Amino acid sequence: MIASHEFDLEVTLLSGILNSVFSGISIGSVLLLAALGLAIVFGLMGVINMAHGELMMIGAYTTFMVQNAFKPLGSPWFDLYIFVALIAAFVVAALFGLVLERGVIRYLYGRPLETLLATWGVSLILQQLVRSVSWQLVIGLMVFCALFFGAMFILSRRPNFEQIRGWVMAIMLPLSAAIALITGNILGQVYKLAVTKPWFGAQNVDVTAPRWLRGGLSIAGTQLSYARIFIIVLTIACIIAVYWFLNQTPWGLRIRAVTQNRNMSACLGIPTQKVDAIAFALGSGLAGLAGCAVSLLGSVGPNTGQNYIVDTFMVVVVGGVGKLVGSIIAALAIGTLNYLIGSNILVDTFAAIPPVSEFFKFFSTISMAKVMVFALIIAFLQVRPAGLFPQKGRTVDA
Repeated sequence: MIASHEFDLEVTLLSGILNSVFSGISIGSVLLLAALGLAIVFGLMGVINMAHGELMMIGAYTTFMVQNAFKPLGSPWFDLYIFVALIAAFVVAALFGLVLERGVIRYLYGRPLETLLATWGVSLILQQLVRSVSWQLVIGLMVFCALFFGAMFILSRRPNFEQIRGWVMAIMLPLSAAIALITGNILGQVYKLAVTKPWFGAQNVDVTAPRWLRGGLSIAGTQLSYARIFIIVLTIACIIAVYWFLNQTPWGLRIRAVTQNRNMSACLGIPTQKVDAIAFALGSGLAGLAGCAVSLLGSVGPNTGQNYIVDTFMVVVVGGVGKLVGSIIAALAIGTLNYLIGSNILVDTFAAIPPVSEFFKFFSTISMAKVMVFALIIAFLQVRPAGLFPQKGRTVDA
């Protein structure tokens, strides 16, 4: 009886370890998806994008909206919405990233402090935008963009446009904003809640997984969630796609060339500004995919991206800036460590050694687990400041 009881305990412990490792790998897969984008934006381009987490949030909310669009269609269409959501999340986040690069980042290359502050401000704006976005706001923004950018496009054909550019912007910017505000106010007064009610609000929203992603696969008494398996497979597919793009396509090779020596690339005729835009859009799109994956693990809210941004930066730094292999190892290690330490599995594993068990019990919460992981990362960086695989970046433009 005693031997049977001990065997059951060992099986339970092994099952708990397997489940923790699997859950940690799935969390690491989400980190890796986000880190792939950040490795391009931060690692290859040298841009500290504090709004990267908000691009994940945009991908998660896009998934929520696609889900709502497919709900009335019923089965089997609803079971396929996740594939449309992946494409939509990538495209929408990439477009946001493209606008961010064209409107803000382009003027701040080589100025890391200003880039950090600007993107941090953008992250706060995007968080508030999600809380208050409505048809009134969307229509107002569309009117503003149509008037301002339409006028700039038409007037740019004038031969003396560069001479009058400052005056055009000084006149059209406030004029377009005023017309957009008036339009929004009129719509609000006429249609009231139909256009003024926020789409999401401050509360979190839930994404319902398709039927084939519910439940799990039972192995050795452990239930492996189909949703987490899907995230792992998605991450592997994205790694292969990013590797192929950067190494086998003309634009991927141009991105690598600009990374190694921007000035020489420009002399050889490579359009460096277009390369920057494509690289930033690609990194942002990958963040959108990470947001889509996050939506399958829990509710989505305005602060969704903030829960992952620090860990994502740690993945890039520990793995080695700009190194794909390093990011893979670091993401899986950080995700697994976070889950193992944050759960009670290590407490049960070392139950026979009370001091060790009590030590891990102190850190067996999500917040304290992050503290311990960060402490381990700091200790690691003391030994290898450049990460697992050091990489030269944009700073070698001499």
